[in-house]
Amino acid sequence: MRSLGPEEKALWAKVVATVEPLSRDPAGRRAPAPPRPAEAARPPRAPRPSAAQRASAAAAVRAEPPRIVPPPSRTHQDATLDGGWDKRLRQGRSAPDRVIDLHGHNLDHAWHAIDRGIEAALGAGERLVLLVTGHAPKGEPPIARGKIRAAVEGWLSASRHADAIAAVRPAAPRHGGRGALYLVLRRQRPGAPR
Repeated sequence: MRSLGPEEKALWAKVVATVEPLSRDPAGRRAPAPPRPAEAARPPRAPRPSAAQRASAAAAVRAEPPRIVPPPSRTHQDATLDGGWDKRLRQGRSAPDRVIDLHGHNLDHAWHAIDRGIEAALGAGERLVLLVTGHAPKGEPPIARGKIRAAVEGWLSASRHADAIAAVRPAAPRHGGRGALYLVLRRQRPGAPR
């Protein structure tokens, strides 16, 4: 059994000082409380993190993808497009301006690939992005095999580009079918901030 360090001893002294015994003497009275020690010495302060440690922690926070939040009640999937757009997308007659392929990505890398891809598409004035999430392998439980696909709608709704996305539609079979999505981006107004 190891002995307590100075910080642990100080903490234990504080705990002991707050405890009242439950035992009673034969007459039914509580046993007298032990005398309280003089104010315990303050535990030493934790060392302050170095500038390198603070910078590393700040970088880790910036690199972390946003938390997946439940999508709002009205999602990009519900957004309406004119009949021509929907028909061309269903039939696979609209060629995507950009393809974001998430094969081989884990959840963290997939989020960054989507964010960078949408940013590049907006910068280039593109309207139709094909987001390839991939088909789920057979035999695995649905949650294990489709984590990225399950997270995509939440990511898009919480994305900094959410307002630039007009609609999300399932891809036509020739563009990947159930393994891909079309992201229809809003037309950029001249002079509007990106």
